[in-house]
Amino acid sequence: MTRYRAAARIAVALSVLGFCLTGYALTWPIRKRLGWTRFFLQWFGEALGLDVRVEGKPVGRDVLYVANHLSWLDILAMGGATPTAFVSKDDVSQWPLVGMLARIGGTIFIDRQSRRAARGQADQLGLALMDHRPITLFPEGTTNDGVSLFPFRPALFASVAPAPPGVVIQPVAIDYGDAATEIAWSGDEELGPNARTVLNRPGPLVCTLRFLPPLAPSNDRKQLAAQAQAAITAALAR
Repeated sequence: MTRYRAAARIAVALSVLGFCLTGYALTWPIRKRLGWTRFFLQWFGEALGLDVRVEGKPVGRDVLYVANHLSWLDILAMGGATPTAFVSKDDVSQWPLVGMLARIGGTIFIDRQSRRAARGQADQLGLALMDHRPITLFPEGTTNDGVSLFPFRPALFASVAPAPPGVVIQPVAIDYGDAATEIAWSGDEELGPNARTVLNRPGPLVCTLRFLPPLAPSNDRKQLAAQAQAAITAALAR
């Protein structure tokens, strides 16, 4: 039964992918206005059993969402609930299919090993924010174990300390409840086994996105990182 459940979810998800890629190609001149990326992430996530619920009010534009990160499902949840683009490690751009989809979605790739590159990428993120589209940053820099947060990296707040005019920082707590430790994609675990765990789960996987009050503007990256982490930690403790 478990094998058939996983196969059915994969079949539906691939149908969603094929439909969206076809639609994206056929509507090329106006593709960005039609919101294909958000449509794909929402329905792809639902096909895999993801049930996203939103608490609080997302700031719709001119915002950097900062969120905890424990699974590849976080992308589907955030991207399906909001028209956000993402900040990601640059090696993701080389992943088969995933890299192409990330580029279509406007992902900003960051080389975290190069300080010189990081400065230019901070400018790139600032420009993206001034284009009024929401951007999501996972300041832990990697996925956690579903038990506790890793320290938020102040360096990743470089482009928003101070924030571009009119841009706010909104913490978001991504909460999978009791399933967090089961589905967390942490350490050196490969994607395949983790994906099988997710696909084999019975019933829907509830993911609650808690959009918290925006942070006060600050020129201090360490302060922003600490405030965002404290707010998300408190929200997850609820």
